[in-house]
Amino acid sequence: MKRIYIYDTTLRDGAQGEGVSFSTAGKLRIAKRLDQFGVDYIEGGYAASNPKDMEFFREVKKQGLSHSKVAAFGSTRRANISAAEDAGVMAMMEADTPVITFFGKSWRLHVRDVLRTTDRENLAMIGDTMRFFKEQGKEVVYDAEHFFDGYKDDPEYALSTLMAAAEAGADVLTLCDTNGGTLPHEISEIVTDVAGRFDAAIGIHTHNDSELGVANSLAAVRAGAVHVQGTINGFGERCGNANLVSILPNLTLKMGYACLKDGSLKQLRDVSQFVYELANLRPHNKAAYVGDSAFAHKAGMHVDGVRKNPQSFEHIKPEDVGNERRILVSELSGASNVFLKAVEMHLDMDKSSPEVRSILKELERLEREGYEFEAAEASFKLLIQKVLKSHKSFFNLEGFRVMVEKDKKDEPCRSEATVKVSVDGQTEHTVAEGDGPVNALDNALRRALTRFYPQIAQVFLTDYRVRILDPEEHTAAKTRVLIESSDGHDSWSTVGVSENIIEASWEALVDSVEYKMFLEEDKAGDGRRDSNEEKRSHT
Repeated sequence: MKRIYIYDTTLRDGAQGEGVSFSTAGKLRIAKRLDQFGVDYIEGGYAASNPKDMEFFREVKKQGLSHSKVAAFGSTRRANISAAEDAGVMAMMEADTPVITFFGKSWRLHVRDVLRTTDRENLAMIGDTMRFFKEQGKEVVYDAEHFFDGYKDDPEYALSTLMAAAEAGADVLTLCDTNGGTLPHEISEIVTDVAGRFDAAIGIHTHNDSELGVANSLAAVRAGAVHVQGTINGFGERCGNANLVSILPNLTLKMGYACLKDGSLKQLRDVSQFVYELANLRPHNKAAYVGDSAFAHKAGMHVDGVRKNPQSFEHIKPEDVGNERRILVSELSGASNVFLKAVEMHLDMDKSSPEVRSILKELERLEREGYEFEAAEASFKLLIQKVLKSHKSFFNLEGFRVMVEKDKKDEPCRSEATVKVSVDGQTEHTVAEGDGPVNALDNALRRALTRFYPQIAQVFLTDYRVRILDPEEHTAAKTRVLIESSDGHDSWSTVGVSENIIEASWEALVDSVEYKMFLEEDKAGDGRRDSNEEKRSHT
């Protein structure tokens, strides 16, 4: 099985993406996670650009990475000075990493208009910088910036820039589609030509400006590249870099290459989510392989097919990349959707049973009123219980009140909520403040219930979304509220609908709290089932 080396540049090129920023502590955590995941190279930053990157290089040496090599990034020496006199070159040496990656110009347009030097001096800059680092005993990756544009403009000169790096000892010659405008057939043709001319390993670095970053990387590997650069989740400048989260399973599962340690690909979704979290960005639900929707099935015929043979509508096993199958429910759902949801809930139900038809009928009625359960699976599971008359109400609402006050123009609003509930004949009446009316209501509800159900204290809201269903009604429009909640281990979504946004929020909040209690009872039931199975096995 042919080996492909993976070079992650999330911490450098990825951090150049709009809205992406990592603290030094965050970069160190990502580096450690990537090392555990098994990428071969981690590009830590631009050594000469800022103190934060240099701090990372100092600290990462203390981490004791077990697999990944850390690379410092920079450029060739400047024109008409020696490499040893160049501040950027010396900053890369100061980073004290085992690998150095530096870029040089391949396109005569850049040599003329950006460097404003001669073709000959540009070649000397590449060769001199490479020799300097090799003399220091470094493993050196040469990034041929704008290589494909340069090759298409003047193949002979673009190839001469690679020759300058190769003759000086480059370990890897990386061909960069820096502007992201090259097409896969061009990548294939050019990489084939380059790979046939040089003994050094050929690498590929693509951008996604034409939505072809992943495709171009795969085309390059087929043409002879053995070193692939990219970022987790495709983070990067403009439209982003080639997405390693898609490249890795494509290379491994579809093309038969070895990229990571055995079993590591099952960590793919976790790694993607981890990097999103440290970048403080929401994961992309429709991301290939790792998104929540990647193995989500909605149409009844598809669900029925997956139930009979998952391969009928899934190109890989979800668990191979750490993901899982999801069955969605909506007005398009069939009996299979409801049946599989019932199976998840350990309900004894046949696909053709009248209960399934009753659930579908209630689902259709609620969706006509504006409810949507695709993104609110917790509410749908509670709906099944209610239709089957197996739902347990954990508390009764006796009333709530929400007040918003503003005393002066320049002072912020104050929000306060009062909630009165009863549990098994005992009444709890609480008041709480919040950042807004819904936050205050949430705080008051949880405060009221914590005495009876201490587990509620673990629940917190992670997202709150509002959609106006009939905007032509203006301020009297019906509102749908979606709430995402978590207890630090499980996450779930609930929905509420009303002409009153506070009442819609209340519905979603109540479902969120009740679903937490449902989870607790379900876990207890799992424990009892496991215990009974163990007893039967001993018998």
